[in-house]
This record gives sequence, C-alpha cells and structure tokens, in this order.
Amino acid sequence: MTAEDTILLVEDNPADEALTLRALKKANIANQVVVARDGIEAIDYLLADEPSAAGRAQPQLILLDLKLPKLDGLEVLTRIRSNQRTKLLPVVILTTSVEDEDRLQGYRLGANSYVRKPVDFNEFARAVTQLGLYWLVLNERPPRVDYLRSQIRNH
Repeated sequence: MTAEDTILLVEDNPADEALTLRALKKANIANQVVVARDGIEAIDYLLADEPSAAGRAQPQLILLDLKLPKLDGLEVLTRIRSNQRTKLLPVVILTTSVEDEDRLQGYRLGANSYVRKPVDFNEFARAVTQLGLYWLVLNERPPRVDYLRSQIRNH
C-alpha cells in the first residue's frame, strides 16, 4: 500500500470517527486512515508548505464533515478546490446535516458526493462500504500531474 492509498477523514466527533473507522474495517477497506479533527488540521495536512509535507502523496479520498471547529467543512472544501495540488482530489461530504443549503453549497464548491450519516450503525456501515467500493476500487483517479509532465517531456 502506498501513501496515495490514504483516506483523509476530517471529523471532530470522536464517536463518529470511531464509527467510520469501524465501518471501514468491517468493509475490509485496509487503506491507511489519517484523521484530522478540525478544519485547520485538515488544511495543514493537505496544503502545508513545510519540507516534510512537500513530498507527501495526497490522499486517495477525503471524507469531510461540515460542522468542524476552527474552520468549517465548506471553507476546507473551498481551500482544497482553490489549490493546484488538491483541486482534483475526490471529496465526499459525510455529515449529519440535513440542510438543503449545506448540500447545495457543498456541490457548488466542488464536492464529488454528499452523504448523510445514517444514525443506525448497520446502515452507516453499508454506506461506508459503498463509498469505499466506489471511490477506492471502481473510480479511476486523474493521472498525476508530475507523471503527465514527464510524459510530455519524453515525447
């Protein structure tokens, strides 16, 4: 497994974090999961300019809660989409919000998907399994920009 197989879970609620990790495990999704517990932590992980972050591979998938401390999920999404390094990353909003405005704004800002967290664990586990199968197995990511540049130079 490579660093590109990482899932970034942006979740401030310890119970929801534990449920998500348990559901991923139950679905046999073995990807490494990095947890950011607020919006600033997520942005620091994705966009930090320090040398240790420069060579870090971007996650294969971001599971993003909306109701976050320090920087809310919609602002995190805005920053992800406005940066060249992260603008093409798949972002799934995974939230308890039932507000139509949150869903509309999430899609306006470039979310790839919007999933409401079911209250029942079995339903939640099924939802996470389906997310994992689609985004981690079936979905084909865009080619890496550095790979494309090397191909252009070699022709």
